[in-house]
Amino acid sequence: MLLGLLPGIEVVGSGGDGEEAVRLVAELSPDVVLMDLRMPRCDGAEATRRIRSQYPGTQVVVLTTYADDESLFPALKAGARGYLTKDAGGEEIVRAVEDVLSGDAGLSPKIQRRLLERLSEPAEASRPVEPPDGLTLRETEVIALIAEGMTNQEIARALHVSTATVKTHINNLFAKAGLKDRAQAVRYAYRHGLAQPPGRTRA
Repeated sequence: MLLGLLPGIEVVGSGGDGEEAVRLVAELSPDVVLMDLRMPRCDGAEATRRIRSQYPGTQVVVLTTYADDESLFPALKAGARGYLTKDAGGEEIVRAVEDVLSGDAGLSPKIQRRLLERLSEPAEASRPVEPPDGLTLRETEVIALIAEGMTNQEIARALHVSTATVKTHINNLFAKAGLKDRAQAVRYAYRHGLAQPPGRTRA
């Protein structure tokens, strides 16, 4: 009802879920779809992806109650060019529709702020590989250095510990991993991603 009263906007159809939205786009070829997100059968992000893939001439503006990251980013990745929350007024909706039709993004100020905040957040550190067989982090360091071909004395210097401490770590990790010698330790380190074989780089 609101959209039908807005200047410059003609409402050509209304659907109850994502499946119906995709069907109506195929049938009516609208310039813009105002898309809700949480719907039965086919949610708004999936419907947006299908519309943008199959009918690239139709732009999508999300109009939803939800502004959390789990709703926002999947919708934008699916191809939505606008994103408004349902507290948006008529003027804001018209502006978003006009923006996406002209090739711009139709984002509410709240959503723009969230995108800027997300971009300014430090990247999450990669989660370390969980050591196998109950190895400690120090033991994984030791076996990685063994895989590099270091002697016990070289490992001790690299880790700033005594040679006796290195031998203790080796005995412990050999027992935990069921290893008999350094050759097995090297293969174990490669197999579990604790070290990289020569000539192989991580991507």
